[in-house]
Amino acid sequence: MKINRASAIAPLFCSAALVLASLLTVSCSAPTVVPAPPPAATPRPVPPAPPPRQQPAFKDWRDAPQTPGNWRYEARPAGGIARYGTGSGALFTMTCDRPSGTVLLARTGTSAVSLPMTVLTTSETRPLSAEPAAQGQPQVVAALRTGDKLLDAMAFSRGRFSVEVNGLPTLYLPAWTEVGRVIEDCRG
Repeated sequence: MKINRASAIAPLFCSAALVLASLLTVSCSAPTVVPAPPPAATPRPVPPAPPPRQQPAFKDWRDAPQTPGNWRYEARPAGGIARYGTGSGALFTMTCDRPSGTVLLARTGTSAVSLPMTVLTTSETRPLSAEPAAQGQPQVVAALRTGDKLLDAMAFSRGRFSVEVNGLPTLYLPAWTEVGRVIEDCRG
């Protein structure tokens, strides 16, 4: 028997051709590309939070810092006067008016109308009506009779008393001896 070499090579050639064709098909096909993850979103700058509303650093008026200043007492023929403030300016004045039998409480500030004034002590709280001062002085004034219990409460308040007038900063005043001296001037 005679071997036909062409017929023996043909199956090998066909097999090799098939392998080569499959390799070409695989190598010619588009490679599978895994997409890159999307870039991380850059966070937008967050605007700063608004500052919290300022709450008083104290819960009770007795814990409030004392209004800066000192009491100064001056004896006068019609009764003494005590001024509270810094330098020559007075934020609050207590004046004995012996002829009328009153103690005048004057808060520096201007108004064309009566304003509510509240005096707070450790033993008493009292709303008063403060009238614009005479002769255009920049004060509002409340008058108390010399026997009024509020005067004693101011003089003997534990450490301080408070004076509030609508539209003006609250005063936290020490209950020093000058307060009692004015009261005693009017009662004596």
